[in-house]
Parts: sequence; structure tokens; C-alpha cells
Amino acid sequence: MEKQNVLPLSEGEKKYVKGRHIVTIFRNEQNFYTVLRVRIQDTNEAYDEKEAVITGYFPQLYEQETYIFYGEFQEHPKFGIQYHADHYQKEIPQTKQGVVNYLSSELFKGIGKKTAENIVETIGEKAISKILENPSVLDEVPRLPAEKARQLYETLMEHQGLEQVMIALNHYGFGPQLSMKIYQAYQDQAIEIIQKNPYRLIEDVEGIGFSRADELGDLMGISGAHPDRIKAGCLYTLEQECLQEGHVFLDAEDLLKSVQILLEKNKKGKIEFTSISNEMIKLEEEGKVVIEEKRVYMPSLYFSEKGMVSNIQDILAQKEYTDQFPESEFLLALGSLEERLNVQYAPSQKKAIQTALMSPMLILTGGPGTGKTTVIKGIVELYAELHGCSLSPDDYKKDESFPVLLAAPTGRAAKRMAESTQLPAVTIHRLLGLNGQENMEEEQESRTIEGKLLIIDEMSMVDTWLAHQLFKALPEHIQVVLVGDEDQLPSVGPGQVLKDLLRSNVIPTVRLTDIYRQEEGSSIIDLAHDIKKGYLPKNFTVQQKDRSFISCHVSQIAHVVEQVVKNANRKGFSAKDIQVLAPMYRGPAGINKLNEILQEILNPNPDGTRKQLSFGDVHYRIGDKVLQLVNQPEQNVFNGDIGEIVSVFYAKENTDKQDLLIVSYEGNEVTYTRQDLSQITHAYCCSIHKSQGSEFPIVILPVVKNYYRMLRRNLLYTAITRSKKFLILLGEVEAFRMGIERNDDLVRRTTLYEKLVEINSTENPINKETLPLSEEKLMKIDPMIGMENVTPYDFVE
Repeated sequence: MEKQNVLPLSEGEKKYVKGRHIVTIFRNEQNFYTVLRVRIQDTNEAYDEKEAVITGYFPQLYEQETYIFYGEFQEHPKFGIQYHADHYQKEIPQTKQGVVNYLSSELFKGIGKKTAENIVETIGEKAISKILENPSVLDEVPRLPAEKARQLYETLMEHQGLEQVMIALNHYGFGPQLSMKIYQAYQDQAIEIIQKNPYRLIEDVEGIGFSRADELGDLMGISGAHPDRIKAGCLYTLEQECLQEGHVFLDAEDLLKSVQILLEKNKKGKIEFTSISNEMIKLEEEGKVVIEEKRVYMPSLYFSEKGMVSNIQDILAQKEYTDQFPESEFLLALGSLEERLNVQYAPSQKKAIQTALMSPMLILTGGPGTGKTTVIKGIVELYAELHGCSLSPDDYKKDESFPVLLAAPTGRAAKRMAESTQLPAVTIHRLLGLNGQENMEEEQESRTIEGKLLIIDEMSMVDTWLAHQLFKALPEHIQVVLVGDEDQLPSVGPGQVLKDLLRSNVIPTVRLTDIYRQEEGSSIIDLAHDIKKGYLPKNFTVQQKDRSFISCHVSQIAHVVEQVVKNANRKGFSAKDIQVLAPMYRGPAGINKLNEILQEILNPNPDGTRKQLSFGDVHYRIGDKVLQLVNQPEQNVFNGDIGEIVSVFYAKENTDKQDLLIVSYEGNEVTYTRQDLSQITHAYCCSIHKSQGSEFPIVILPVVKNYYRMLRRNLLYTAITRSKKFLILLGEVEAFRMGIERNDDLVRRTTLYEKLVEINSTENPINKETLPLSEEKLMKIDPMIGMENVTPYDFVE
């Protein structure tokens, strides 16, 4: 095509490329991202080629059809000049003859030339747009059967309606990707729904918050006190505060105040409390919230707590386990086990094993180095011995209903559990058959697991939704052991299940307090327990054999981390061995900045020859350490799993004609397309929350006052207990002290504890002999006999 001289665009004129679709190069059917080539027929861009590559989010395009794309040309670093289209439309014939030819084409079955001429004569040359706006105009066309009219409209909607919706959404200010999400949610009714109640977008479309919907509401003339607006503000505030702060409910008065602030901030003008409370009551009548004793719940969280209490009550009501073995038989089997494993269990450990085997339920809790892993192994071994089960992995493969089930919230925690017991362990999601795509806020269909003894590790990480799914899936006759450290961070999702279960005293509990150490001791474990008690030891800044402290300010953190990592790398420690942990993502000492620096140290690409894929400003290259951000059980990879990029394939190198990245998670290789790269991030430095359930040979932990908003005792405690061999602390002593002193100002609002206590006091009194052992009754013992080859880090949870 010879490009004519292009005059400067007049104000408000859109840039466009009009062309015939030649071939689709790539298309993602999940989000409709498409790359295609067109032969240019017209454009007001300064572009001289006959063909162009167009990229964008398009619902459906047909080859050999003509389209008008609106956007701009951009230079892709690898693929060259591409036209990035914000929106598009199929060319609509503008003359009577053009409309007749279009309607009588092969696209419209049963519409011949005479019928098409009849339609145009009746409706006019704007027939196509008029039919799309109001299909009833076809009723005016003489001798046009109703069935043919319906088919004509449906075909037009298929070939033109999608584009009309996308154009309309673009006029409302939605970009192409968000427009596609809206279209996928509402299909052809998208515009009608938005015009009627734009606040539905908050509930139905991910990525649209209250402010964006409120802007649309303003365009639609919805006033500040409109019922739809107030209801949306109530639901949005409730959900956001529960998800962000981990609450299961909000106090009604506090919620109303927060909603009032939200509504008045976005639109000037007073919103009365009575108006908000009236709409809140209507939301309860509609089943969208639960109100109980001036508490407002998301229904899913309310019924999860309620269901959990009922399920726990059923488990505790089982009586068959109390006397299933005479105590003499148990002690004889325990002694035989100690001799076989060359271990001497402490009194509290023996109590834990006995309670687990002779009660329907047990909570085992304790800090690092207190031997929780040792007790788990003892429970499993003794259960097998007393019940005549084989612990051979081959028997697990042969017998799908093997009685002992081991699970944990994350893949890494499950792997550690499997290594310590030499038995298969899985994630809770996999145990329940969840595929990771479920909306945990909605009631799931009932699942039942098969087994006789279930042990869940890292229970502190389990939120209210997942705990409910777990307890709901338990069979009638099963013994349950919940293991966790109550002083670690609570779950990322709402609730504090382990803490509430412990506080209720409803479930038999054993707290392990003795620390098992080698002769030289572990200053890391000592430090963790000091922090747990609420103070920094006097030797905090003194160099120890396994930990050290480097004083520096926030502006120096990045440089100090760089030097420490380089030194560790020179001593032979790999990227897999070294883990930097930080509380925040942004800032000069944040996770994002530190990952940039660490990638250049541990996996540089100085000459640019190393294969890599770019995703925004981030470059993923072979050898990079990456972190999975979402659960993908079908791929056996879960949120928090750390892997290594082992391969990169460019689009021209594979039959799929798209860029691919392969990550190995301990031998399990997972393939990502470019669109999937939002599921991973670099893991040289990661958040402390993401490190839960893991341990690393070297942990580097920077803490400065700039992190103040995030600093809490349980956060620092969790970070320090991730270290297996060496701990390097950086930053300001005062920042550590401030964090340790902040322990109770982020109390989560839950009612699981109250519901458990209420049930226990009225319906299911527990034998007081099974309640937790007091510290006075626990004997302090010497280092374990016969365990010279076991380090205290083998017990760090």
C-alpha cells in the first residue's frame, strides 16, 4: 500500500488502522488476547507498510473480514512494530447497496437478496445499527417471518454485537482487558446491566473496586444516598476489611462509620446513619450479610465458623478411642519404639503421643526446637504398631484407603512432613480434591476423605474457609491431630483458627515447652523463644556462631544485603540456600528492590545472551529462583512454592507459537505462557508471610523503622524461625524492639472461640484430665539421649 501524505490529526480524532484480517498468529481463549496480521486498506497513521501486526483483547474475529482498529503503533523489543488496539469495530456497510450485499451474504442463512432489499427499503441504510439497538424494528418489515427475524438479529449480534459492547465499554473508560472481563461476566447484557446498576461490577468483576463503580454511578445519575450505592458501599467495606485485616466479622457500629466515610469521601454530601443501617437490614433480608448480636458477617465466614463448631463437636463425641488400648499395652509399645528409634521421649512428648492415640482429637503446639516433628513421627509409628499397619510406601501405593493421612497447607510444609515421617504427605487442597479455582467464599459440594488418623501440620496457616472445608470432609470415625505454633503469624485468609481452638480448651491439647539442643546450643532457637516472651536478649547484637547483627539505616540495607549475599555465594552457598525475608514490597529496602539486586548477583546476564522473558519491568531468565503466588493443584504447585526456571522457549521455537517458560519445583516441571507470568515472582527475597512452612540454611532479615506499619512480634518470630543454620539480622535494634513490643494491636475479630465455649459448656463437657498440661507439670529434661546426629533444626517448624 502506498501511504499518502497524512495530515495532522484534528483535535479529538482517533488514530486507526482499517484492514482485512489475514491470519491469527496467537489467541488466548481465557482472556481473548489476540495477535493477528491484517492487510491495510486505510489508516491515518504515518505507516508505509502494506500489512501490520495488531494486538489486543478481541472477543471474536473472522478471517477475510474487514475491521477498524483504534490504538497506536509501538515498538516491541523482540517482535518489532505492532499496533496495540484499545478497541475495534467491524466495518459496517454505509450505503444501501452495501447493506443489501452484506445481509444477503453467506453469513445470514435464509436471507436472500430480495429479503435484504425489503429490509433496507423498510428500515433504511442504517438498518444494521437500528436492528442492533432495537431488534423489534424487524417487525415492521413486511413478509419477514418471526423466526428469520430472530436468526438475523442473533447473527448480527454474533458478528457485530460484541464489537458494539466493547466500543460502549471503551466510552465508559474501560480498557480492553477489563472490558473483556466485563463482557465475559455479562455477555450481551453488559451495557444494560451497567446502566441499570454499575455497582454490580464490584461483586461480579475482579479488578473493579468501589471508586471505579462509583464513577460510573455518577455518570448514570445515581445520587449519593441511592440504595444501590449504599448497599455496594456496605458489601465492599465488609469484604475489604475482612480480607485485608483477617476479621470474620465487623462490629456493626464500626462498619456503619467506615461505610459513611467511604460514601462521603467519594461524593460530597452527608449520608445519614439511618440510611446506611436500613440498607444493611435489606442486605440481611437478601442473604448477602449475616447480622448477629451487633456483628456483621460475610455469610460464607459466618457459616464456616458455625459448621466448623458442629463438625468438631461430632469428632469429640466419639468415645471408642479412650479405652481401645490398655495403658500397659501402650507403654510396652512405646518402650519398644524408643528402643527401635534410639530415642527417649520426654514426659510431655509421651503425653502427646498417648493423647493422640487414645482421644478423638489432639492439638500439639510448641515453638521451634521443642520436638513437634519428633512427636508426629512417634504418633505415626506407634499407631501403625498398635493397629498392625505397615508403613511401607509401597503399601500406600497399593492401598488407596491407607488409614494414616498426612497433610499441610503448603507444598513445602507437606514435603517436610513427608521427609520426617517417610510417608506420603499432601496439601490440604489436594487431600480435599480442591483444584484451586473454587471460590472458597461459596459453599462447596460435600467431599469425604477416607482414613482413620489425620495429622495436619502448620495449622496456624489454615484460614476459616479452608478449615471448614477440611472438617466438613471428615468421615464419621477418624482421629485428628492438629500441629502448629500458636505464636507464628496467623493465616493470610480470615480467622485465627488454631489460636481460637487453643483458647477454647475444648480440644485436648499438649504444649511442648522444653527445647532440645546439642551441647553447644542454638542461639537462633534461644532468640526465637526470647522474642516469643517479648524481649530482646542482652547479646542480641553480639556475634554468635550461628547468627550475627549488622547495624545499618534504611538507605544502606540494599548495599549490605548485596555484600552479605556475595560473601555467602563466594563461600559456596547457592541461591537455593540463601533466603532474604522482608515485611514490605515497596521502598528502598522492599522486596521488589532487593529482588532486582539479588538477581544480578546470583543470576546475572551481563552480555544479554541468557534466554529470558520480560513481564512488565521484570525479566525472568533461566536459573532464576521464583515463587508461585496462586494455588494450581492440577499442576501440583501451590501458593508459596519456590522453584527454578529451567527453560525458556520463544514463540518461533515451538508449535504453540507462543513464548513459554518452564519452572521446576523439586523436579515437578510446570509450563507458563507469557500471560501466566502474573502467577510467579522472583523469590531471592520474599515476604515473611510467604516463607511460612519453610526453612532455609541461611536467612537474611532486614528490619528498619520504615517497616513500622508491618512490624509485629509474631512477624519477627516467624521470620527468625525459618533459619536452619545461619541467621543474619540487619537494620536498627530499636526497630526490632518496637516490633517485639507490638503484640496485641492487630487482634482479629472472630467468634469461633465463643461458639466453641458455648457448645462445650452446654452440650459436650470435656473430661478435664485431657486439658492442656500446665508448665508446672512438665519436667525439664536433659538433652535427648541417643540423638547426637540430630540437630535442633530438625525440629524447627
